[in-house]
Amino acid sequence: MPGMVVFGRRWGIASDDLVFPGSFELFLRVLWWIGTFALYTLHKGTFDCAGGSVLHSYLVVLLVLLALIILSLCAIVYISAQGTITNPGPRRSIPVLVYVRAMLYVPELLWAILGAIWVSDDSRGCEPAGVGAVITAVVASWILLVSTGVGVLFVFDPLGSHRPGPQSQEQLGVRDLESSDGSQLLSTARSVAVRVWESRLKLLCCCLPQDESNRAAFSSIAQLVSGFFSDTDLVPSDIAAGLALLHQEQDKMEQCRDPDDVLSHSPSSPIAEDLEAELEKAAHCMQFAVAAYGWPLYVYSNPLSGACKLSRDCCKTETAEYDIVGGDSMGCHFSSMLHSTGLQYRDFIYVSFHNQIYEIPFFVALDHKREAVLVAVRGTLSLRDLLTDLSANCENLPVEGVSGTCYAHKVRLDEFLPELQLFAKEYKLVITGHSLGAGTASLLAILLRSSFPTLRCYAFSPPGGLMSKALADYSRDFVVSVVLGKDLVPRLSYPNMEDLKRRILKMVSNCNKPKYRILLQACWYEMFGGDPDDFPTEMDNRREEQLSQPLLGEESMLIRGSSSYQSLASENSPVHLANLPLFLPGRILHITEDGPSRRSCFSQARYRAEWSSETAFRSILISPRMVADHMPDAVLRSLCSLTRDRPFNLCPSSLIA
Repeated sequence: MPGMVVFGRRWGIASDDLVFPGSFELFLRVLWWIGTFALYTLHKGTFDCAGGSVLHSYLVVLLVLLALIILSLCAIVYISAQGTITNPGPRRSIPVLVYVRAMLYVPELLWAILGAIWVSDDSRGCEPAGVGAVITAVVASWILLVSTGVGVLFVFDPLGSHRPGPQSQEQLGVRDLESSDGSQLLSTARSVAVRVWESRLKLLCCCLPQDESNRAAFSSIAQLVSGFFSDTDLVPSDIAAGLALLHQEQDKMEQCRDPDDVLSHSPSSPIAEDLEAELEKAAHCMQFAVAAYGWPLYVYSNPLSGACKLSRDCCKTETAEYDIVGGDSMGCHFSSMLHSTGLQYRDFIYVSFHNQIYEIPFFVALDHKREAVLVAVRGTLSLRDLLTDLSANCENLPVEGVSGTCYAHKVRLDEFLPELQLFAKEYKLVITGHSLGAGTASLLAILLRSSFPTLRCYAFSPPGGLMSKALADYSRDFVVSVVLGKDLVPRLSYPNMEDLKRRILKMVSNCNKPKYRILLQACWYEMFGGDPDDFPTEMDNRREEQLSQPLLGEESMLIRGSSSYQSLASENSPVHLANLPLFLPGRILHITEDGPSRRSCFSQARYRAEWSSETAFRSILISPRMVADHMPDAVLRSLCSLTRDRPFNLCPSSLIA
């Protein structure tokens, strides 16, 4: 649904987004009117005090003003609830009602000022109940006025005066958009959007130094974010409704799907033995990947005892300047590493807490138990790490002996290489990390593979947009990626985001229910479960061959010359070819919960593991677990559960080939 156009500009809110805020304000206003009316009736319109006449007039006008506001809110809520997301016709009177409601703020503001003056000057001698009621009314007025102002700031769209409206888009058409004038119009809008997002990022990251690398990252992220929904005419609530519909649609498809035909393997079969061995090694390495996060994750994972243990050891840790780079002054990061890994201080060769954009903290330690030199790279923990994640810069990564195009997500690896050349040759090299650290570890393993032929890498929850197909195939011999459940990050790539946008548009444009019902039912479904709602859509009576073409609702939410509009007609459209596809590294070990999709918070989860392929991660799965499954403590918990109960949970798949 296009953003609502009032006061000469477009806002980040649609005409069907006023149901919930209008209902909430209506509830407050009705209670306020009832209380004011009760006070007026109780005194029968007479107030025996010096300012009684002013108070009488104040309450009468306040009752009339509140009644007018209540009537306007009733009209706004009722009209806003009509129609569907892509059918705003029944709501065309909303702008007029918004103007009426805005006009009522003027007398309300004046009356709030008058009430404040009366309380401060003329309330002496009046009953405390009356004075208290006026004070409450004045305070409530100011709270609602300030809340309205804050709400206006939230829905203010800086691009509202620059974005071409629906009429101008339809007048332009496809050919006009491809002309010089149309191209200039779209180019100007995109450049403005990029500048707006750059300003937002600089404000958000005001604590970071504005050096060249940071500015380059801001520019890259701004271009990525501003360009993603620039070819659609959606407001945030439309995206939320689309995600809710898509989640229930995915759950419905999962329930209707036949059970997977899992090949049965005895514990002595080669595939089962391979999976069992990899799970044991992965569970061991995950402890080091968790330790790389330092004291924040240690305290989070041990809320009762973590802080007490660290408080005893932080200041006692003996550190050497040549061993530890950066870190906190009390040594709490290093102390938590000792507790998490069970290693001694002398087992740590090098620890770096140096953190900049594209530069990730890591440590190198001797794992005598497995006779390995272990490199653990930290995942996303700081604002700089987040900027590294969001940056869409790719760079060539030539590897000797690999045929095909070799490119990967940009990250600096030169700080790792000098330290790794000093290791003893009798110990094998193992590299591990979680999230951003998993991606960095995988790229580092690819670069070091020729120097360390026995090298192994365990990447936990690596980012989906990581490396080219050639590098992903090359890494299958020495990299194992571990993904838990419906984790969002391993599925997060630009092609997958384009696919998600395309599916959101299809779900939103075809649903014939109003947005407020979609969101209410989605909240109920997320909190209490139940069967996915079978939303009737315009697609119910369409033939299968017609579903490949964009529907009118989808066309109305897209700029006609956009790549997403073209992608609706074909999976081989330019949007999928223009963006370089990136893949997960190595072999993929997928861990899922065994049993029903919803369980009690107090019941213990049971997991199963199987080898998977990159095709299983080419679409984003919407779920409340999509973020929780990415957390390092959840990954470690699932691996510990599997290695403890492995005879009953190993489900090797035929996809291992």
